[in-house]
Amino acid sequence: MLATVYGLLGGTFDPPHLGHLALAYAALKQLDLVEVQFVPAGEPWQKAGTNVTDARLRLAMTHLAAAEHARFVVNDLEIHRSGPSYTIDTIEESEEGAVVILGSDAAARLRTWHRADALLEAVEIAVVERPGTTIADVEAAIGKSVLPVVMPPIEVSSTAIRAHVAAGHAPRFLVPDAVTDFIVANGLYR
Repeated sequence: MLATVYGLLGGTFDPPHLGHLALAYAALKQLDLVEVQFVPAGEPWQKAGTNVTDARLRLAMTHLAAAEHARFVVNDLEIHRSGPSYTIDTIEESEEGAVVILGSDAAARLRTWHRADALLEAVEIAVVERPGTTIADVEAAIGKSVLPVVMPPIEVSSTAIRAHVAAGHAPRFLVPDAVTDFIVANGLYR
């Protein structure tokens, strides 16, 4: 049994897709979490200088995606905070007992994050393996054991979805139906 009780799954969510939902569900079930909070970044520091969809639109899409499961909720702390969105700030403003859910590629770079030592001390890290980076690679990189989350690889990314829509295709079956409808209604990614 984990000392943690809820998961935090952060990201740009531009748009949130079925891979995000599958990871949230796998972590929820395998780690016996009370809920998974989706945390859209207000100002994603790792994407500075890139074109990111307005935070309010990403927040709305994240709410639509999270509606897919009763134990998925949206934490909008980072959307309402000014300045770059740092996970440690969100942890310090949230209830104790969080586990941060990451792909192995992001987790292996965790030491480059703002106040990484404080973050690693404050939370447990749950990791799903992605091609090219194993759980062992992550543990070696961060100097801490992680909680593995096992799920089949899902080859979908927000970047690929945006390019797909920009090429004139619908994102149906890549994002929840309500997110597809929102993207179309708001003319996003065209």
